[in-house]
Amino acid sequence: MATEDTAVASAPRDAGAGLSAQALRTYPIAPGVTLNVRSGPGTHFGIVRTLPAGSSVPIYCQCPGESVSGPYGTSRIWDNIANGQFVSDAYVHTGSDGYVASRCS
Repeated sequence: MATEDTAVASAPRDAGAGLSAQALRTYPIAPGVTLNVRSGPGTHFGIVRTLPAGSSVPIYCQCPGESVSGPYGTSRIWDNIANGQFVSDAYVHTGSDGYVASRCS
């Protein structure tokens, strides 16, 4: 089982505010990957938690950060999955090499 060293940036304090559970889309992380969620958009940030293989994540917003190579290519995009919690988009199957959500402010 692979472990990804992903980063996290400060998410908006109201990440997901106003979105109903039914309206929020989730995206699967790469199969067989245990994904580290970090406190900033780079692998030098601390690990906040770890997502088990088979997890799906919401994307509230996205921001640029450290370049990471993963199963879905190399990307500088980081996905905000909760307040202050980001993962590298290179490990999330969004079906796009670009942004699929608004930029984090």
